[in-house]
Amino acid sequence: MVWVIGFFAFLNVYSMQAVLPMVMRDFGATPVQAGATVGATVLAIALVSPFMGMLSDALGRKRILCSALFALSLPTALIALAPTLGSIVLLRFAQGLAVPGIVVVLIAYLSEEFRGGGVARMTSTYVGGTVMGGFCGRFITGHGGDLLGWRGAFVALAALNLLGALWVLWALPASRHFVPNRNVRGALQTLGRHLRNRRFVAICALGFCVLFSLVGCFTYVNLYLAEPPFGLSAAGLANVFCVYLLGVVVTPMAGRFILRLGFLRSVLCTLALSACGLLLTLLPSLVGVIAGLALCSCGVFICQSATISHIADNVTEGRSLATGIYYLSYYAGGASGAWLAGLAFEGWHWGGSVLCIILFQALACAIALRYLQPQAPTAQAAA
Repeated sequence: MVWVIGFFAFLNVYSMQAVLPMVMRDFGATPVQAGATVGATVLAIALVSPFMGMLSDALGRKRILCSALFALSLPTALIALAPTLGSIVLLRFAQGLAVPGIVVVLIAYLSEEFRGGGVARMTSTYVGGTVMGGFCGRFITGHGGDLLGWRGAFVALAALNLLGALWVLWALPASRHFVPNRNVRGALQTLGRHLRNRRFVAICALGFCVLFSLVGCFTYVNLYLAEPPFGLSAAGLANVFCVYLLGVVVTPMAGRFILRLGFLRSVLCTLALSACGLLLTLLPSLVGVIAGLALCSCGVFICQSATISHIADNVTEGRSLATGIYYLSYYAGGASGAWLAGLAFEGWHWGGSVLCIILFQALACAIALRYLQPQAPTAQAAA
């Protein structure tokens, strides 16, 4: 069920990417304007995430999670009727407002219901579901866009959202270890302690760079591949997103990889792998681009699993609040990637986007090396 929730949470988030060239043509939009239909969703997720953590601490996990899944259906359906690009951006923002009720609350649920290595395994399972959901959202809109137009594709997504919400409502077990916390003053004090924790803040900054890479890459590579010499259709772009299926295979194994190498080595290795993949996309070959995207996405997915499990293992109070703060930074990175990589694309085409993304990956490595070295055991533990 954890995998299923991750799937439906991310079925919508990046669904616009495969039909971005079609939307650009219909509305006469620039790359940055079209990219706003992706950035608006991740920006909304960033803004709501911390508050959703506090709301979940007060009201419970399953209630918030299921309500958020149902809330995704309406704006998804209304996108099919949107008359202007601006209205699509607003509806995509509305979609993003519902997503934190799934992703933030689920991580808190896992932290409470599982312990030790089980957290890493379950978060890796969850990330596998998000990867498959991200792939299917793009695949459905891409092929649906070719058959029914991009508007018809969003009608299909809305129907799937409703079915997914009903399934989770029926099948998700209620929390066994949740203890409500309605003390707002205490929550603000916990917030202050989180923000004074340099290691936690560094993890949040790392998350910013991770999603910057993913959104920047998979938004503007579509425009690159829709142009000569590739000239891919919406269905062709949807097929390129099959590289996401590698993530479905890799992320369930990420927990063992992270435990074996350790957090810092895992982060550095996966960021280096992702950067190498980005450089490979510069080859004037579709096979080279696809191979590069595969390496880039696998690196980002494992790095994401490492950061999420690190928070789950090291934060002992206000878990959903901590998760909400992390996602504020994480999705702010995605919104920034949709904007800055777009500006780089307009100025220097795909090579500019690649350079912009690699610079942020280098920043992530610097943050990890400076602030996320393995912690020395306490004197009590050593004794």
